[in-house]
Amino acid sequence: MPRNPSTGVYSKPAGTTPSVGQVIDPAPWNALTTDLGNEITNSLPRDGSAPMTAPLKAASGTVSAPGIGFATNPQTGLYLKGGGLLGFTQNGVDVSFEKALVYSAKSGDYTAAASDDNAVNRFTQAATLTLSAAATLGANWHYCVIADGGDVTIDPTGSETIDGAATLVLKNGYSVNIICSGAAFFTNKLAARIESKADSSAVGDFVVGLILSNNGASPNTHIDFTSGSARSGSSFVSSAASFTKRVTGTFAAGTGAGGLDAGAVAANATYFAYALRKDADLSFDVVFSTSPTIGGITTTLLTGYTIVKCFGVVLTDGSSNIRPFVMYPRDEYTFVTPVKDAVSAAISTTSTLLALTAPNGVKVKAKLRFEFTSSATTNAALLSDPAQGALIAGAGNDGANVGSIQVASGFAVGSQEIWTNTSRQIRMAVGGSTGSIWIWTDGFHFPCGRSS
Repeated sequence: MPRNPSTGVYSKPAGTTPSVGQVIDPAPWNALTTDLGNEITNSLPRDGSAPMTAPLKAASGTVSAPGIGFATNPQTGLYLKGGGLLGFTQNGVDVSFEKALVYSAKSGDYTAAASDDNAVNRFTQAATLTLSAAATLGANWHYCVIADGGDVTIDPTGSETIDGAATLVLKNGYSVNIICSGAAFFTNKLAARIESKADSSAVGDFVVGLILSNNGASPNTHIDFTSGSARSGSSFVSSAASFTKRVTGTFAAGTGAGGLDAGAVAANATYFAYALRKDADLSFDVVFSTSPTIGGITTTLLTGYTIVKCFGVVLTDGSSNIRPFVMYPRDEYTFVTPVKDAVSAAISTTSTLLALTAPNGVKVKAKLRFEFTSSATTNAALLSDPAQGALIAGAGNDGANVGSIQVASGFAVGSQEIWTNTSRQIRMAVGGSTGSIWIWTDGFHFPCGRSS
C-alpha cells in the first residue's frame, strides 16, 4: 500500500500526476482511487461510529503536553514516562498510578524485593522476612505482611531500621503495612498500637466472666473457666472460649493440661487461680498456686508468660479432691455440701479463734450458720471478725448474733456473713456462761473484681 506503515505517510501510485493534453492511463488512476477508498475506510471516524481494528499508537508526550489529551484541556491525559511507564497528568501535574496488588502465601523465610511493591504476603508459619536494601527498593515502595500461623520477624538489611529498631516482630494473628523512604523502613504502627492497647494502664482493674466450676466429667480434679477477660494495672488478657485446667499436675500450656505452679495437689489446701498471658501471641492460660500474691508464685514453669491477675480460688478436701462448689455473681462461692466446721465445740466467755473451711492467706467473708446450746438460761453467743479484736458477748457488752437460750440446755440458731483473718479464722465467745456450738460454712465471698 502507498501509506508507509511505520510513518503513516501516504504516497500516490506512480503515473497519477497528469499534465495538460496527456492521455490518462486508467490502470494507475484506478489504483489511486482504490487506495484512497481503502485509506478513508481505514481512518478512525471522528464520530466514534467504528472502533480501531489494531492498537492505537499515540505520541509519547510529556507531563505538560500528554500524547493523548482533550480538546478542552490538552494538559490532562496520558503520556509515556521514562522506562516505558505510563503516566497520567492532570492540568500538567503528574498523578501516580498504583501497581496492581499481588497476593501470595509464604510458608518459610523470604526476602522482599523491588518487585514486591504493593504486594500482600501471608506467612502461614513462623518465619523471618528480610527486607532488601532501602536504596534498592526505593522511596514509596510499600508492602503488607500478615502473620497467620506464627510470629514473623521483619529484618531490614545491615544496619537499616524499621520504626527505628533493628527488627520488628509481628505477632501471630496481626498484620502490618511497611513503607520504604529510600533510606529506612516504617510501618503504619497499627500492630504496635493494638498490642500496646492491651497494656494501657488507664482502663482499670477488673474481671469479666471467667466463672469457675467443677468440670462435669472430672469434678474432683478439673476446673472449668468460662470465656472472659482480666486486667490488673497495665496487664490484660482475654479468652474467647471456655478453658479447663487440672490440679493433678504441674503447669503445661493449653486447656485440659496441668495447672499447678509447683509440687503435687495437697489435702485441705487453697489454690488461687491466676490468669496468664503468653508473651509470644497474647493467648490466655491459667496457673494454680497456694500463694495469695503474684510475688509468691513459683515461676519456673512460666517462662514466656505474664501473670495478669488472681481471678478465683478452689479448695481441696481431706482426700485432695476439689470441693464441689457453685460460683455466683460478684465472686460468691457456695459449697454444694455445707461444711461442719464446729460440732458441739466448747465455747466460753473468753474470746477464742476458730478456723473455717475457707481460703487461706486472704481475708474472705464467710457465709455461716450457727446452732448454740447452754445449760444457762438467757445465754447468747457472739461470732465476729477478728479485726474487731476480742469482743465480749452479752446484751450489756458487744451483743450477740446467736439467739439467747430461754430454757436451760435448749437451742438457739443464727446466721451471718463474717470476715475472716488471713488464717481462715473468726472469733467466738458467749456471755455469762459456757456452752456448745455447731457452725456450718455454706461458702464465702472472695472479691476479685467481678461486677456481675
